[in-house]
Amino acid sequence: MAKSKQETANEVAEKMYDAKDYGYTDLIDKGTALTHEQVTDTYTEGTIDGKIDNVRKDGSLKNGEGREIPREEF
Repeated sequence: MAKSKQETANEVAEKMYDAKDYGYTDLIDKGTALTHEQVTDTYTEGTIDGKIDNVRKDGSLKNGEGREIPREEF
């Protein structure tokens, strides 16, 4: 018997981030890992683009251009 939309929604809503999610092939686990990474990027860098800023030795920003972080598509 197929899952109802409510059962599927409940399964997704109950899912919490786990570091092991990066190694799974399940779409929900991978999506949770990617969302966690975006939140971490936003908290750390102020943006979800995942670029690494060019900074000077003293930590000040050289320019607004960052180096792209390669991401795997799923």
